[in-house]
Amino acid sequence: QVQLAESGGGSAQAGESLRLTCTTSGLTSDLSCAGWFRQEPGRAREGVAALLAADGTTMYPDSVKGRFPISRDLSNNNLYLQELSLKFEDTAMYYCASGGRPDLVRGVWKCHHDDAEYANWGQGTQVTVSS
Repeated sequence: QVQLAESGGGSAQAGESLRLTCTTSGLTSDLSCAGWFRQEPGRAREGVAALLAADGTTMYPDSVKGRFPISRDLSNNNLYLQELSLKFEDTAMYYCASGGRPDLVRGVWKCHHDDAEYANWGQGTQVTVSS
């Protein structure tokens, strides 16, 4: 099973940026998905970015589109989430995940932002944004 560990969380002022790192025991280049999720206390886990392992295509929900680019470095098995222009409502525990199952949608492979579709999880890193 793939081991995942997040780092890079902390406190930030609104408008600032943070970069989260997910150190993994191995990133694949197969037909699977890796992604980042966040969760506030008492709320469901929400997907914020996903990446198709086969070709690096990225996908984002409308709620954070353009602000949270996801990337990877296969040479060191790291997955990254750049958090740009942070808002108070971005305060949450952030998790990375891998082993997601993509779907073929009109001939294009798409990754889900549904946490139920992912097999491997890290322990999370807290991001706290003050206004």
